[in-house]
Amino acid sequence: METGSLKQLFIYPVKSLKGISLPSSRVTPLGLEYDRRWMIVDEKGRFITQRLYPQLSLIETAIVDETIVLTADGHKDLQLPLHLNSGDSTTVMVWRDSVESVQAPDSFNQWISAYLGSACRFVYMPDTTIRQVNQEFAISARDSVSFADGFPFLIISQASLDDLNEHLLAKGEQPVPIQRFRPNLFVDATQAFAEDDWQTISIGNNRFHNVKPCSRCVMTTVNTKGEKGKEPLATLMQYRKQGQQAYFGQNAILDNDFNNALTLKVGDRIEIIKSRTDE
Repeated sequence: METGSLKQLFIYPVKSLKGISLPSSRVTPLGLEYDRRWMIVDEKGRFITQRLYPQLSLIETAIVDETIVLTADGHKDLQLPLHLNSGDSTTVMVWRDSVESVQAPDSFNQWISAYLGSACRFVYMPDTTIRQVNQEFAISARDSVSFADGFPFLIISQASLDDLNEHLLAKGEQPVPIQRFRPNLFVDATQAFAEDDWQTISIGNNRFHNVKPCSRCVMTTVNTKGEKGKEPLATLMQYRKQGQQAYFGQNAILDNDFNNALTLKVGDRIEIIKSRTDE
């Protein structure tokens, strides 16, 4: 059953920095090409995000030739290579996962340390690293992810965002853009939170499994000034709460047993293969 189309594609080349909207992208088992292959860690190798440093949201990213250009006010642009598959290896932590990575040159680390005012460094996930998704939600043992929090794809619909913004406006709060939620696949859907019911879908000639609702955190409250607030998390906690978490969006995995086209483009049609309400 056809149910809409792909509205926007987003990648986040460096975890927790600004994303990039693309007209098309290659699809890999780890996620969209170049998505979250770079990350910032502290001196102990623990991952750093906007949860602790909301000002990371102000760093612009752009892919130019074979580099990722980082732009921040008051700092000279920094160019990270798209690929860094050789160099000194180091083990870093993403939540509870120990992940083998490659260390960036010191000059790169000086740039981000100066920006944050704290000693930290860039690391890259090479092609040789395999980080499995939580096997409780995996389709197969081959399901892997980059430096993203837990899963390779995040799907959210325009209708769901519209519904949330209606709730915010009713409270006298300002609406929020989709960028607050950092999806990879922003889609059209006929009903708000329709994606919650999608179990298996095709987008273009690629098949995905929605495996887990996405719990939301304080990062959704970081505004355009790089400051944390209360909304939209407070509103989500009022009507999208399960247990102690508010949920918005669906974490997804590529069906590695399907003959995927491995490319996505804006406008690709979405078809529901299996719904959670199917008998």
